[in-house]
Amino acid sequence: MKDIVERWNVAPDLSISRVLTGLWQIADMEREGRELDLTATAKAMEPYVNAGFTTFDMADHYGSAELIAGIFAQEQEQNSVQLFTKWVPKPGPDSRDDVRTAVQTALDRLRSNRIDLLQFHSWNYADPSYLDTLTYLQELKAEGLIRHLGMTNTDTAHLGMILQSGFDIVTNQICFSLLDQRARTNGMLELCAQHGVTVLAFGTLAGGFLTERWLAQPEPDWNMLDTWSQMKYSRFIREAGGWAALQDLLQVVHQIAQRHNVSMANVAGRYILDQPAVGGIIVGARLGISEHCQDNLQLFRFALAEADHTAIDAAVAQLRKIPGDCGDEYRRPPFLTAAGDLSDHLDSLPAPYEIRTGNDGRKRVFSATIWEEMASYCRAVQRGDRILISGTTATHGDRTIGGDDPGAQTHFIIDKIEGALQSLGASLADVVRTRIYLPNKDHVKPVAEAHGLRFRGIQPANTLICAGLVGTDYLVEIEAEALIG
Repeated sequence: MKDIVERWNVAPDLSISRVLTGLWQIADMEREGRELDLTATAKAMEPYVNAGFTTFDMADHYGSAELIAGIFAQEQEQNSVQLFTKWVPKPGPDSRDDVRTAVQTALDRLRSNRIDLLQFHSWNYADPSYLDTLTYLQELKAEGLIRHLGMTNTDTAHLGMILQSGFDIVTNQICFSLLDQRARTNGMLELCAQHGVTVLAFGTLAGGFLTERWLAQPEPDWNMLDTWSQMKYSRFIREAGGWAALQDLLQVVHQIAQRHNVSMANVAGRYILDQPAVGGIIVGARLGISEHCQDNLQLFRFALAEADHTAIDAAVAQLRKIPGDCGDEYRRPPFLTAAGDLSDHLDSLPAPYEIRTGNDGRKRVFSATIWEEMASYCRAVQRGDRILISGTTATHGDRTIGGDDPGAQTHFIIDKIEGALQSLGASLADVVRTRIYLPNKDHVKPVAEAHGLRFRGIQPANTLICAGLVGTDYLVEIEAEALIG
């Protein structure tokens, strides 16, 4: 049966099964202090590998998942299974030692000397310290502790910026399902296809809501759901139009499933696997409790016809769009998480930049670029309800972020502006004016598009000027003004 399971080459030295077994449910199984028999639970991974599902996905915060996978991997032939994990550090800066300690902890738990794929999550793009963390991770990759680096829950603009900055990223793990089409509508699939980045899709079955179990069933009591996964994806359902809208979608999926004599889960999964750049879907497992190997194998025994895709596309088009871009559910309202907020993940976001209050009562923000020290100025200054932000380029430490892509540089510049505002308790929504300086008039369109994306709905007054900049690496400079209150 192993020959039935399709495989995907993430990189020349990393082949994965196109259905990855997700171990998020381990944390749910250990909820309220419940303890698992780690050895027995590890044994429950064996049927998946025997069926050809050799790739497992976990994270540092999935309870004992890394420990369980490590126990199991010790009994397998070398390189016969692929163990992917994630690192989701608290917001704020991490030192080289912090990063090394986190990676070594994962290695110890996995009982391995190298992580097949380490996927990194950043909470706040406005805090550029995550780029330092990525730099340190890339150093550990060069050292051999990490085989490949991936991102998780990273939006289109920032994945593009990271790639243009020279980071060697091979995957982006994002929510992608019939309910959540942000990867298609916001350009993520095109970006990943262009750069050879593999999309790993989670939430494809929406916590089981896209299966026969919920077809033609009454709306559940949203406050009495069994699992964290159901709690999370119930929010996606309500955001997409509610229970009636879900039932309309399920009817279409059911009809297609009957036509092919497969399950609704097979149809929902196959549809996502058919999308460009999607290398695999992550299907959660409650190890030792429920096992879906035989049903998952059906994914590779049929193909959706063009008419099937057309019917699904039409049904999906009737849903309300999930707001924002990929990963935004972890960064801004509406927080489509199990708790409905970030309380399960973090307490607060630290200020991205240093703030100094002068004797004159003015607050000044410093972003630690070489130019601020050299020319005796600050990134932003606040007096009363007014914030003035200096001309800002894509400088971070001794490197230029965004490479030679003017749109990517613009996104990082706006991140820095947002970081200055956050440090003063404000946000991009408080910006009333921006001024853009470009040395090359051919860059007007990508810069304007990036500005338009980030200030959509805010619409500050804006002036764009073609002018020379200090430094040939800088393709754009932006200054801003904000009013609070």
